[in-house]
Amino acid sequence: MPRPLIGISTYVEASTRYGVWDLPTSLVPSGYYELVQAAGGAAVLLPPDEPERAAEVLGRLDGLIISGGPDVDPVRYGAVRDPRTGAPATVRDEWELALIGAALEADLPLLGICRGMQALNVALGGTLVQHIDGHVHTPGVTSWHPVRPVAGTRYAELVPEVAEVPTYHHQAVEQLGRGLVVSAYAEDGTVEAIEDPDRSKWVVGVQWHPERDKDTRVMADLIEAAAARRAVPVARQAVPVS
Repeated sequence: MPRPLIGISTYVEASTRYGVWDLPTSLVPSGYYELVQAAGGAAVLLPPDEPERAAEVLGRLDGLIISGGPDVDPVRYGAVRDPRTGAPATVRDEWELALIGAALEADLPLLGICRGMQALNVALGGTLVQHIDGHVHTPGVTSWHPVRPVAGTRYAELVPEVAEVPTYHHQAVEQLGRGLVVSAYAEDGTVEAIEDPDRSKWVVGVQWHPERDKDTRVMADLIEAAAARRAVPVARQAVPVS
């Protein structure tokens, strides 16, 4: 069976220089697709598109990753903008929230990473803390800190120990979105992982950056869920019709 096909959301930089060119570019750090490949999946990058086409795009995929990046616009969760919140990324917000909604509707395995976890929470009606201290020590440099799993969650089954994770964020989940539970905390109480507790679904968000780590356990479980989902229609086709 072909490797599960995992979509990864990308973002547009208005000016990117390479060689003699300086052009708008849709991109994502290579660690994302390298982690998918290391865990047994095949990666495809998803540039921004019309939000109403999200379900069409996901219909060709076996799983979805919403990548990290700039702050989700607080207008998306009904909050007044904090002066420390970054500039709006309107096109990205619209596209990724549409992808998340379509993935949830289709029961497509979904992993939100950093901003992606926050967007998942917002898509389900949750809110965000717009600024926390202590999770970014040096601009442009990843920090590491321990996260503690919550017993009984999918994440705790995959990573039962306190784990040191690579992190770079200044916002975090505040009020949980509909149907979500916390599956890991930082030592200061910051929510570090969330998930849908319904075991018939695979919906997980992590606040850290697994693409900057060597631990593939969470990603490997996503790939396994995506492979199982892909196999279902094949199995059904194989059943004889009486």
